[in-house]
Amino acid sequence: MIITAILAMLVIWCLFYGGITNTILICLCLITGGFLAIVSRHKHEGFLVIDIIAQKSHLNKVNPSIKFWTVLILLFLCVGSKSVIVGLILAVVMFILMVPYGGLDLHDYLSLLSVPVSFLLISALALLFNYGEVASGVINLPVFQGYLFVSQSSQLRTGLVLSKALGALSCLYLLSLSTPMSEIISVLRKAHIPDVVIELMYLIYRYTFVLFEMYRSMKDAAKSRLGFVNFSISVKTTGKIYSNLLARSYQKAMNNFDAMESRCYTGEIRFLEHEKKISLMQYIAAVSLVVIISGLTFTLH
Repeated sequence: MIITAILAMLVIWCLFYGGITNTILICLCLITGGFLAIVSRHKHEGFLVIDIIAQKSHLNKVNPSIKFWTVLILLFLCVGSKSVIVGLILAVVMFILMVPYGGLDLHDYLSLLSVPVSFLLISALALLFNYGEVASGVINLPVFQGYLFVSQSSQLRTGLVLSKALGALSCLYLLSLSTPMSEIISVLRKAHIPDVVIELMYLIYRYTFVLFEMYRSMKDAAKSRLGFVNFSISVKTTGKIYSNLLARSYQKAMNNFDAMESRCYTGEIRFLEHEKKISLMQYIAAVSLVVIISGLTFTLH
């Protein structure tokens, strides 16, 4: 989270430099970085399992089909928009639905967002800076025989890309953090997606967490035996952990496949489905949100 805070301050500075006064820009950077740094002090014990968060969410009571198709439409509208306002509005709306209304802890939400947002911020820095022989930007850094510079056009382009990516990411998080994987699979099966695609998706998703849990156990065991006491030992320990993880992953896969066959697995994964009726308020809320975002997408440029 600290790295995300530093990246956020750097991107904000480069993105708005020359557009607003330096005093306001410094305050904006300090507020953003300070907020992320304060939130990062709260440590979350254990790995955040997405399915557990989805089960606890208040939005879990909403019909999964209406959530899935609404989010999908909003995602396409966000990516196709030509204004930063659409992405920012979607990000704010999804935050309100997930945290205050959905009951998700603020720190958990920011922790889950920190990794993809960090990649977005690194990509934003790559989009912001250009290289040329002449200092022709609002920010100019001499490098070798030329300049790394940030131009107004790159600021506008980066702002649009960032807003689209943040809005789309927020939409996907609303779906994944409020809908268990079994319900998403049910919606995809009703949409006649091939069974092999659905099963591969579920198995990859499931064993990502299994492998991470195995890795965490090995790392804790290595720490208790001073396996990271210095750099050279840390490199050797990390190599042994990854090599052991590869062997353990094959063993775990074979054991789980044997367990599935003993439970009459015939090549198709089935879940017990609970019917969740679509209420009138759910219809109104979904249609209203889609209509508003559609109007903003086609009117704002």
